[in-house]
Amino acid sequence: MTDRPAYWFPAKRYGYGWGFPRVWQGWVVMAIFAILVLAGAFMLLPGYGSFVFVAYSSGLCLGLVAVCWAKGERPAWRWGRK
Repeated sequence: MTDRPAYWFPAKRYGYGWGFPRVWQGWVVMAIFAILVLAGAFMLLPGYGSFVFVAYSSGLCLGLVAVCWAKGERPAWRWGRK
């Protein structure tokens, strides 16, 4: 058993940010995010227009970044493995 914490979202090998989820909880978060974006597209775009949908999607993206920040490795600019 290792003492490393089990991150849901590993840091990217190159660049800044997070990569694909490492555990099933991360995949559930990504699936919920995708379902909410699609639901917003079908429900908000026809009735309220693009401005409301962009605001809704921006809120979802901020929520996803918050989850990645809380459950992922700390992001830093990376140039690959050392």
